[in-house]
Amino acid sequence: MNGLLHLGHAFTLSKLEFGAAYHRLCGSNVLLPFAFHCTGMPIKASADKLAREMHQYGNPPRFPVDRDSKTDKANDSNNSCSTPTSASNNYKSKRSKAVAKSGSHKSQWEIMRSFDLSDEEIAKFQDPYHWLSYFPPLAMKDLKAFGLSCDWRRSFITTDMNPFYDAFVRWQMGKLRNTGKIVKGKQYMIYSPLDGQPCADHDRASGEEVGPQEYVLIKMEVTPPFPPKLKALEGRNVYLAADTLRPETLYGQTNCWIQPDENYGAFEANDIDIFILTARSARNLAYQMLSRVPEKPTCLAELRGRDLIGMQVKSPLAFNEIVYVLPMQNILTHKGTGICISVPSDSPDDFIAFQELVTSPGMRVMYGVKMSGFCLLK
Repeated sequence: MNGLLHLGHAFTLSKLEFGAAYHRLCGSNVLLPFAFHCTGMPIKASADKLAREMHQYGNPPRFPVDRDSKTDKANDSNNSCSTPTSASNNYKSKRSKAVAKSGSHKSQWEIMRSFDLSDEEIAKFQDPYHWLSYFPPLAMKDLKAFGLSCDWRRSFITTDMNPFYDAFVRWQMGKLRNTGKIVKGKQYMIYSPLDGQPCADHDRASGEEVGPQEYVLIKMEVTPPFPPKLKALEGRNVYLAADTLRPETLYGQTNCWIQPDENYGAFEANDIDIFILTARSARNLAYQMLSRVPEKPTCLAELRGRDLIGMQVKSPLAFNEIVYVLPMQNILTHKGTGICISVPSDSPDDFIAFQELVTSPGMRVMYGVKMSGFCLLK
């Protein structure tokens, strides 16, 4: 219940209404109860977003003009019309459910205004519990106008705002846990550090149907001499944390790639090991218990990719005892760790990038790569 009901709700309810009416005509005693689902993240996320907008832009918010123009351009590019050739096969919207429900409105404040709320009323929705008292009565009014033949005496809302429902859920979950039917544990999923809980598909403003991507992390041991910015860590277990989706290709690795113009850091993975990787991936690992302080990555040194070029590392299963860190411009630092192994035998991109370094003296000079140790791959 994070907004008014819309045509999609009416379409779904029509199936229940038609089914219930049919069985009543057949002489069955039909019970059609109706409740209001208020649990999960949508209400809390919307309330928090509204509070952030008010904190950042005032009450009522005064959004900058360039913010709207940038959003308009992004929406135009994301919602461009299909070509005639693809129209017959492309009817599925790429927008998430949360975005689709917001229409063309760009901020939570504008979404609330679309409900014909005054600025004074909108400010009250910073409190998540206000949503629970405001929207269910309006939904009930619309459903009665729709003609839904349900038993309103049995209607209720979820969450601990309803003590009877809350007591039932607590009893149910306790009973199942005590009998060993359910256990509390951990699993990989999309997680929101801001809200401190998992973030399901329909709770996201973007990225619906996106699941966790599993990478294999490769600990490539850094060997002396250390780069100047890592001298303070010499003598400790320092690893370049490369990632791969194809661990079976480790046998063919010739070197390691980094993005020369991006930022990296040396982060404590535990009390012993130090991983060199991007801050984004260090944060992800910290929420997977791969940080000395859980959920809080500890950076011991800030680095640029150029600082690591020419560094010697020992990589597991490599044919050569020592492989070198080399620059590659098309490394994506918003995926994985921002560090990749190079396997020219299995990757055309690796082969081309290595050949460019071998055959381009200007590129080697630009990145400070020495020719010693290079051999032309055939």
